Amino acid sequence: MAAEAEEQQMLGGKPEALRAFAEACLVRAGAVPAHARVQADLIVSADERGLNSHGLNRLDMYVTELQSGNMSLGVEPVVVRELPSCALVDGRGGLGGYIGTFCMDLAIKKAKQTGVGVVVCNNSNHYGIAAFYSLQATRQGLVGVSMTNTRRLVCPTRSMPPPSLGTNPISVTAPTKTDPWCLDMATSTVPIGKVELYKRLEKKIPLGWGVDGTGALSDDPTAVLEQGGLAPLGGAEETRGYKGYGLAAMVEMFCGVLSGGKWGQQLGPWRKPSQGGERPAGLSHCFAAIDPHAFNPDFEEGMQGFADSLRALPVVDPQKPVLTAGDPELLKARQQAKLVVYDAKVVAALRQFAVPLGVPLPDFFPVVA
Repeated sequence: MAAEAEEQQMLGGKPEALRAFAEACLVRAGAVPAHARVQADLIVSADERGLNSHGLNRLDMYVTELQSGNMSLGVEPVVVRELPSCALVDGRGGLGGYIGTFCMDLAIKKAKQTGVGVVVCNNSNHYGIAAFYSLQATRQGLVGVSMTNTRRLVCPTRSMPPPSLGTNPISVTAPTKTDPWCLDMATSTVPIGKVELYKRLEKKIPLGWGVDGTGALSDDPTAVLEQGGLAPLGGAEETRGYKGYGLAAMVEMFCGVLSGGKWGQQLGPWRKPSQGGERPAGLSHCFAAIDPHAFNPDFEEGMQGFADSLRALPVVDPQKPVLTAGDPELLKARQQAKLVVYDAKVVAALRQFAVPLGVPLPDFFPVVA
């Protein structure tokens, strides 16, 4: 079924089969099954929410880094320093998804005991979508915060390539009476995976996503990936890209500097999966969990009212309702509850690295776009 379906433009896979496939690939590459299971959940969760730049599109990078020794195999994160409401964790170079889950679990525990829990971590690796961890806290009735620095991908305002900051994403989530309010954003205009996906699909990128080797804005994904870098959130200086630059620097402070880890130019450049990276990447994260009832016993009702008030605003286009943070991803997840949809070229790329691992591709089914 999988082979014939690749001829279609869009293909759908069952979420449970996709998780099993990703876990099997990671285990074959050397990951401990328990760690691989968390990472696989992280990967497919991104695709379910429509964040395909961080889903199965990213699996080959994790596999390559495991095989090349750029990630430590089977190690457990270690709490280096701890107080009642905060902790420093050494990730020991393991899988970023497992490390991030460990850290947020610790922050949640502290928040339930003291009202606030903050955990920073160094010596880690790529941790996927930031909301995976903040939602971990919000599912337990807490406000969740998740941030990470990344390998160098972004050219700060007025600077020439090569890049000297990461995409440095931020996620803040909060419980409501219904679905969580969920902000999840890079401090670049887009994450690097979005540009990689456009290159794989042979499409031009919108102007403002990145710069070429001269520092000028470019719509060529190859020029951005190989010669230039990403633009900070806001794009050029004229469109206030320095605000995104400032947010990225803030994340570096909370992650790299606060944890005593690497920051900014101390981190390596982004590399293609075939090139591997540093050993390990040396990334740093920051997680926080806050008990809203320590401040407001009616927080969920207030948050629900606030979110609904935004959705009820008068619209410019009747076909485009006003949304609030997390609405598009929630809608996508509901649409993809039974089948997660991919471009056939992404499925073909999965086959290329899964076959040498001896992992069969899960069944994919034609989907009408």
